[in-house]
Amino acid sequence: MQEKRNFEDFVKIIERLRAKDGCPWDREQTHDSLRPCMMEEAAEFVSSVRIYHESGSAENMKEELGDILLQVVMHSVIAEEEGLFTLGDVIEEVSEKMIRRHPHIFGTVQVDSSAEVLQNWDEIKKKEKEGKSWIESPLREIPKELPSLTRGPKVLKKIDKLYEAAPDRRENADRLLEAVEGLSECGKETQKAQIEKLLGDALIGLCEIARREKIAAEQVLMDRIEELIEEKEGAHGVQKTD
Repeated sequence: MQEKRNFEDFVKIIERLRAKDGCPWDREQTHDSLRPCMMEEAAEFVSSVRIYHESGSAENMKEELGDILLQVVMHSVIAEEEGLFTLGDVIEEVSEKMIRRHPHIFGTVQVDSSAEVLQNWDEIKKKEKEGKSWIESPLREIPKELPSLTRGPKVLKKIDKLYEAAPDRRENADRLLEAVEGLSECGKETQKAQIEKLLGDALIGLCEIARREKIAAEQVLMDRIEELIEEKEGAHGVQKTD
């Protein structure tokens, strides 16, 4: 029986692919060219969790985690070639971060709940980011590459914390209803920009509700889309393929 490969073996495989006589495609890749791959692999792993719950099989989850690991190692190998950092630096950085952000485990801090853990985490994270030159502003620190229904609640949370109190539940509901009513009154002559503005206001209102209720809006929409597909295909007799 062949001995199972370990992490070091895998790193050597990627380094071989990137070598001068390695794979032409792998050698051409850069941090920029691989960005879509990282986003796709992350989405596919999230999908694999759903598949696991639906089918009971973890095979796809294992495969997709491997694909994410491939991206991490590939970026790290490219970075080492460029003289930026090494895979060892990446591992050391995240190890230090986990120790630093869990003082209740690796230090003397006492906590009684997960809420206190998160509060400490946020405070430590805030200190870590002080003086970082790439952070344009507190709100722009939240990556624009995030799905908007994920980014929206994060931005709203920071606005609430840093600049002004968020509207209460009733005020937010009123704003949402105002936007929805405005959309219902739009006719054929309504300019597209006006419709987009009202739709944006409605979506922001929904993001605020999701934030307050600690609901993952992106996941809710994803699940509802799947339900809609099942409803419509079921009504039309479309069978799932294996």
